[in-house]
Formats: sequence, C-alpha cells, structure tokens
Amino acid sequence: MSEQSTRTAGMADDDKSFLGREPIGKLLLRLAIPTVVAQFINMLYNIVDRIYIGHMPEDGQLALTGLGVCLPLILLVSAFAALIANGGAPRASIFMGKGDTESAERTLGNCFVTQIIISVVLTAVLLIFDEQFLWLFGASENTIGYAVDYMNIYAIGTIFVQLTLGMNAFITAQGFATTGMLSVLIGAVANIGLDPLFIYAFGMGVRGAALATIISQAASCAWVLFFLFGKKTVLKIRPEYFRLKAGIILPGLALGFSTFVMQASESIILICFNSSLQNYGGDIAVGAMTVLSSVMQFAMLPLQGLGQGAQPIISYNYGAKNAERVKKAFRLLLTASLCYSVTLWALVMAVPQAFVMMFNTNEALVSYTIPALRMYLGALLLFGIQVACQMTFTSMGNALASVIVAVVRKFVLLLPLIYIMPLIFTADKATAVFMAEPVADTIAVLFTAILFFFQFRRFMSKMNAADKEKTNT
Repeated sequence: MSEQSTRTAGMADDDKSFLGREPIGKLLLRLAIPTVVAQFINMLYNIVDRIYIGHMPEDGQLALTGLGVCLPLILLVSAFAALIANGGAPRASIFMGKGDTESAERTLGNCFVTQIIISVVLTAVLLIFDEQFLWLFGASENTIGYAVDYMNIYAIGTIFVQLTLGMNAFITAQGFATTGMLSVLIGAVANIGLDPLFIYAFGMGVRGAALATIISQAASCAWVLFFLFGKKTVLKIRPEYFRLKAGIILPGLALGFSTFVMQASESIILICFNSSLQNYGGDIAVGAMTVLSSVMQFAMLPLQGLGQGAQPIISYNYGAKNAERVKKAFRLLLTASLCYSVTLWALVMAVPQAFVMMFNTNEALVSYTIPALRMYLGALLLFGIQVACQMTFTSMGNALASVIVAVVRKFVLLLPLIYIMPLIFTADKATAVFMAEPVADTIAVLFTAILFFFQFRRFMSKMNAADKEKTNT
C-alpha cells in the first residue's frame, strides 16, 4: 500500500487510525525502513565531509582534525533541532491519537516559529564567537585555520539545518516515513555530489565542504517546507498558529529536553574528549577522536531511525490507551535495535581498519586509531537497549524519565570518567580517556533498563485501568 493510499484509507474516521489497527510488525517494517534508510543517508550526510577532507592530498590529516574540532558546534546545532523535533512531533502524534487535529497543528505551528527564533540566535553566536569556541574545543596552531574556515561558512546555513531536521520529524510523525526519507535523501545526494566539486575541482578545501553542506541543507529544507505547507500533509503549517502559547510550546520543549540533553551532551563530551586528548596525545589523538565519533554515528543514527519509525505507533496507541499494542511495539523495537547494535559491534571488533580507513589512510593515524576504536566502542552491543528505552520514554510523553536517562549517561557517568580514568591508568593517559566511554555506557544501560522496567509497568497499568473504565462505561 502506498503512502498516499494509506493516508486515504484512514481518512474515514481518523487520519491516522491505521496506526491503531494494522499489525505491529507490518507497521514497524513500513515506518522503520524509510526512517532507518533516512538515518543512514543522514549519517552519510554527516560524515561525507570528513571522508573527502581526510583524503585531501598533503594536509588531509590536519584538515580532518580541524573538522573534528568543529564537531561539538555542529552537534549543538543539531541538538537544538532535536529539542523541537523530539518534543513537538511525539506530542502531535499523541494529539492525533486522541482525534485532536487542531492541537496537533498548533503544536506544529508553534514549533516552526520557535525553530526560526533559535536559528537566528545560533547563527549570530556562531559567527561572532566561533574562533574562541574552537580554541577551547581542542584546536591547535596546526588545525585552527581549517576549523575556522569551515565554521564561518557552516554557520550561515544554520537555519536550513534547523528547519530540515526539526520539521522533518513532523512528517515522519504523521506516518509519511517515505517522504521523510526523501527529505534527507535530497540533501545527501546533493552533498555527495557537490563535495568533490567544491573541495577538489574548485580547490576550496574545507571551505568547499562547508559550502556544499549548506547548499544541500537548503535543498532539503525547501522540500520539507513545501510538503508541510502543501496539500498532501495531514498536519499543515498554518500562519494562524504562529503565535507562541506557553501551554503549547513549553510541554513540547519539556518533552524534547531529554533528547536535547543527550545530543548537546555529545557536544560537551566531545569538547572534553578533544581537550583532554590534546593534552595527553596531541593532534593525532584528536584526529583519532574525529574518526571514533564518526564511527559512533554508524551506531546511533540507524538506532534512532528505528526509534523514529516506532514513535508514531507507540505515541498514537498510547494516546488511544491501547496498552497491548504499545507493549508489542516496544518489544519489537527492542529486538530490532539489539540485533543491529550487536551486529555492528561484531563488525567493529572484527575489521576496525575498514572503518578507520574510510576517513584517512595515513599510516600513523590508522595504527593509532584501530585499538582506540575497539576500546571506545567496547559496549556498543548494549546500545540497542539504551536507545529503545530512551525513544519509548519520549514516545509515551515521559519527559522526566527521558531527562534522567540522558543526564545519568553523559553528565553523571561519562563526563567525570574522562578526567578520572587518566588518574587511575597513568601509564597511557590518552588510552585511559578512550576507556571512559565503554565503562560509562555499560553502567548507563544497566540503570536505564532498571528504570524502564518499573516505569513501563506503571504506564501499562494506567492504560489497562483506563481501558477497563472506558469499557465499563
């Protein structure tokens, strides 16, 4: 069944009532495949610059390290988009599950305006203070020039990044997963094509990579807005809902705050990694961290894609008080997530050089990075549990639990361990810094699983009670 015919089939009583009727496995397959593909494409979108830059003749290694210093700022821009996307989109789905389309569209309109405001502020801050930030984030005399050249251009396209990532979530949340995938595909294809043209043919180097990125994001942004202002969407961006209302936007921000913390903390953590590694290992250690954080995206983005595919199913059925379908959707999400994380972990352990040499073939950097990669991703096989629970908390509107999980993993565990581990393993302090990640991840997954077990049972009991009360009346 096509995306459009699915929409039409559900229009008789509820635009998205098929989310409450069709088999969970079939739904998750239909919705998750496009979102996972979109995240794979998004992954290429994010790392293709690093691949091309890392293979630049003569100065590829230093240019790659310079781009790595920019990653905390790039992650922060994406985190603000996630604040809107992962807060507003699930609430819109929940409203749709309740049959309240007006509140869903008010949420979309308020999120659209908020994202524009955030984009303007971020652009100004990045253009004014980017060099100061980059020095703090681990740049050296050898790499600062590459970092500044990239960020000065990238900052101009902040609004395109924000609107593409933030508003595309509202497309997926309605069940238009294929359209959401195309939003990312348009930009990714453009970026992959423009990067070698600007970097090599025009001789622009890192500035060419940044220019290719913002042009590509602008193309994706145009596609997303054309759809949400158009006739095919169920939820439409309407000017009458642009006026910000606290009762609409604040609950969305509260719900999205956990994902924001999770992604913003990635920025903060990367800053701490880069600065510590610069002290203990110099530019080669920071360059290795650029590769490690890039490979980490092979894990996180597809797992998030699975979660985004499950989100409309869980949110809709949670809003409709259908506990059994929520439970089935979570179990299927958890199984799929674990299968992926275990498979990728096995590949990283078996052939780490294949991942490292995607970004650079410098013999010294490759030799240094291979053992660091195995260590850094040692707990990757458990990530399926972490992400599935995190996304389910968000899909059910459990903002507090989502925030707690995000804060514990990054701020309570990983951040201190970056500085504690070198004090314990003094023989090789740079290696000790890399060890902080798997230690923190293992403890965080255990904590998340225990919290989820009790919270999920409580939510299931409430939904079952509500369903019985509805049946009796």
